[in-house]
Amino acid sequence: MLMTSKEMIQYLNKNGFESVSQNGSHIKMRNPETGKQVIVPYHSKSLKKGLEQGILKQEGLK
Repeated sequence: MLMTSKEMIQYLNKNGFESVSQNGSHIKMRNPETGKQVIVPYHSKSLKKGLEQGILKQEGLK
């Protein structure tokens, strides 16, 4: 399932992540409980499959 950047941010928010800052078209999100951090590119198109899976795997959500 390919997600857009907006859908990925909503999914991360539901799993305890909070938006920390934004630098250009990238949003930094952090989970205060685990201390894990991820940067999500915020573009108008869908995330590529590898990037989507990498973000989810890095955060332990996959």
